[in-house]
Amino acid sequence: MRGIYAGLCLYLFLAALNVLGAGLGTFGRASDFLTQLFAYGENPFIALLAGVLVTMIVQSSSFTSALIVTLVASGEMTLGTAVFAIMGANIGTAVTGVIVALANMRIKRNFRRSFTAALMHDFFNILTVLVVFPLEFVSGLFHETGRGIFSRLAGWLADLIGLDEVARPNSPIKVITQPVVDLFNMIGGWLTPTPAAQGLLVAGLGLLLMFIALIFMVQNLRGALLRHMDGLFRTYFFRSDLRAYGVGLVSTVLVQSSTITSSLMVPLAGAGVVRLRRVLPFMMGANLGTTVTSVLAATANPVAAAMTVALFHVIFNLTGTAIWWPLRYIPLKVATWYGKLAARQTRYAFIFLIGVFLVIPLLGIGAVELFTSLR
Repeated sequence: MRGIYAGLCLYLFLAALNVLGAGLGTFGRASDFLTQLFAYGENPFIALLAGVLVTMIVQSSSFTSALIVTLVASGEMTLGTAVFAIMGANIGTAVTGVIVALANMRIKRNFRRSFTAALMHDFFNILTVLVVFPLEFVSGLFHETGRGIFSRLAGWLADLIGLDEVARPNSPIKVITQPVVDLFNMIGGWLTPTPAAQGLLVAGLGLLLMFIALIFMVQNLRGALLRHMDGLFRTYFFRSDLRAYGVGLVSTVLVQSSTITSSLMVPLAGAGVVRLRRVLPFMMGANLGTTVTSVLAATANPVAAAMTVALFHVIFNLTGTAIWWPLRYIPLKVATWYGKLAARQTRYAFIFLIGVFLVIPLLGIGAVELFTSLR
């Protein structure tokens, strides 16, 4: 019975993520705000910050990547600048895990573990951007095309591979949760007059459903089910860092959404099912796994820039893994320290969420625009 109950909670949790994404995606398509953010993408700093902000709003790096590719294909954004927006999308997609962790605020120990797990995803992406961004930016300044070393490598690989056109695969998770998404979209359409308002209402309902599902799922994990799952996860799936990396990679390829796999890891870590030291390798694998879907999707797009942007995404995550795998104690220590701080005073969790994903991007965009206008 606990297994059936856990399966129902898991289904509602996955459905809630897709309802949230569908609502925010509807709002994004109905609003010119997202496109306007990228309208000044010629500046790499603005492209990076806009990528963070847009992905935070729509809760989907896939949507942001598709928007970036569309702007590149139409000539409104250069390929050399689009790669910086992809970096921002990598950071922005990690906000979902932080939101999921907030559902555990009632139980301090669970909240510390789950928030620390979410921070590992955030810090891995942030630290990787701090390394790759300056290398890409500076190397682009000394090249006649203005493209950096990583984007040039991605372009060379895109020309070398020459993949045949294939159809974009459907996510099995999206297929099984589509009836719930359709139901919420129908409710939103009945209660709201405009597509933008419908998107916001559906997103709000999805967020509410996600918190309800998480509360019941965590309660179930803390019971008898935890004792059975604990041995399976610790002795098999997460026995070593390399195996945890493989589980993150394969599971994300299967469900075709790093948002789902990384967000699902947060309550599991919070309940003690997965050790915190195994979470970071899992997140690294999930980050790489989501790029497989991007590459497959790009092969269905006849624009060469689509494949180049997708391959840059792959190179970005491989570079991050190559750097932080041997140094993984650094993001682990930083995440553990801030997780303990947020557990003692929960306001630090909201400060991180609002500051990193909203205030800093907005202030950064404003500062760069002000500096540019004064030149």
